[in-house]
Amino acid sequence: MDFKNRGPRPSLSMNIDSVARFISRLQYQSGEIPWHIDGKTDPWDLVESAMGLNIGGFYDPSKQAFEWMARNQNSNGSWYSSYIKGIPKDRTMETNMAAYIATGLLHTWLITRDTPFLKKMWNCLEKAMDFSISLQTDSGEIYWAKSPEGKVDPMALLTGCSSIYMSLKCALTIARLLNKKKPLWEKAFHKLGRSLKEDISIYNISKSRFSMYWFYPVLSGALTGDAATRRIEKYWKKYIIEGQGVRCVSDRPWVTMAETSEFVLTLFAMGNVNLARIVFSWIQERTYEDGTFWCGYTFPDMTIWPEEKISWTNGVVLMAADALYGLTPAARLFDHNAWDGFLFKECTGETPA
Repeated sequence: MDFKNRGPRPSLSMNIDSVARFISRLQYQSGEIPWHIDGKTDPWDLVESAMGLNIGGFYDPSKQAFEWMARNQNSNGSWYSSYIKGIPKDRTMETNMAAYIATGLLHTWLITRDTPFLKKMWNCLEKAMDFSISLQTDSGEIYWAKSPEGKVDPMALLTGCSSIYMSLKCALTIARLLNKKKPLWEKAFHKLGRSLKEDISIYNISKSRFSMYWFYPVLSGALTGDAATRRIEKYWKKYIIEGQGVRCVSDRPWVTMAETSEFVLTLFAMGNVNLARIVFSWIQERTYEDGTFWCGYTFPDMTIWPEEKISWTNGVVLMAADALYGLTPAARLFDHNAWDGFLFKECTGETPA
């Protein structure tokens, strides 16, 4: 399969302001952003929504979302898996949910250059990352959660650990920006990277029906170059419905805007920008009258499901648009090559050796 030349580049037709404004309207005065009207909130997706707000220029609402996280952080650095209007619903404490705040905070800084805000959030970030790596094993993988009773669930998830890998990369960049030394984070990052690169078999394969299992090691930058290309090529037909988008799970004809947009980010990260734009064009008409995007739909009957308008779905669509069309200074956050050049220079003022 030729990943470099798949046809003409489509133009961007989506209304960035309308999509971002929708997310801002869902936000409560506390800063919390639920999935949808009267829906639950989870920390990972709240960060995704906050990044969407950044792209739309809603900087104060985005910061309010992070401040909500700081106020609701558990003493051990975690958050609960879900909340309803500030009240914990599922008290499981997930490592990838805790760590993802680092990705959101670096994204915010790249756009706003608000270093005082990073300093304000440092203690929260530090506790979150320490919680996540506290569940790391000697072989590098990070267990996914602690139960409400504090018992560790000894299961490592490839998607979650890939997300933590990206978050550790962002956390270490923030530490460098603030002149903080975090050798334990560096050690955890390299151990986790080795496990993702060298022995994916240690991860729970029962989740392999989910498309995120396929592309998250590449999206995060754990797999790059030829290894990334081989993984994407190998499972393309398993997860892709040509002309439609990415299945959420391989055995269901359900295309989701979030997985499709994250896969667009993955192709962009690899340098396959033309193909990324083609895939992104497949979902540009999957919108409501107000320009916001569906969560997903079944194929070929084209039934929208679920019908709720989802905050984080629209957030990640904005992130894909930013990557492809350079809407903000954070457009290259997931670009594999940027971490060796652009992002290092942006965050340190230096040129890498």
